Amino acid sequence: MSGIKNGPTQVLEKRLRLGAGFPETERPRVLKALATLESHLSGWEPDRVDLEVSVKDRDGPDQKVTLQAWLAGWPHFVAVSHDRDLDHALTEARKELIRQIEDERSRREPRKGRATRNRTI
Repeated sequence: MSGIKNGPTQVLEKRLRLGAGFPETERPRVLKALATLESHLSGWEPDRVDLEVSVKDRDGPDQKVTLQAWLAGWPHFVAVSHDRDLDHALTEARKELIRQIEDERSRREPRKGRATRNRTI
């Protein structure tokens, strides 16, 4: 996979943009809520990852947290949560984004025991 390497990085700290509804003073809170996403992004060079989190109608009945990821060579991922508790909404969006990344990763990687298309007899 192009753009992927092994080793830990600090992708979240370097590449997460706080969008609408999040002042810069809340960066530590957001980073803490999204921390487990880090291991799922560690295979990419930080400059090949863009992340953005935003919230609409904050603390309102229709609060919506959106977490987006642009990973070089991969589709654009969008995870949304409508939970009224902001921390729970961030956690829910993070889990959904991880699920989407892992689903795409499993589609791209060959499965054990799968016959190859170019197999000769």
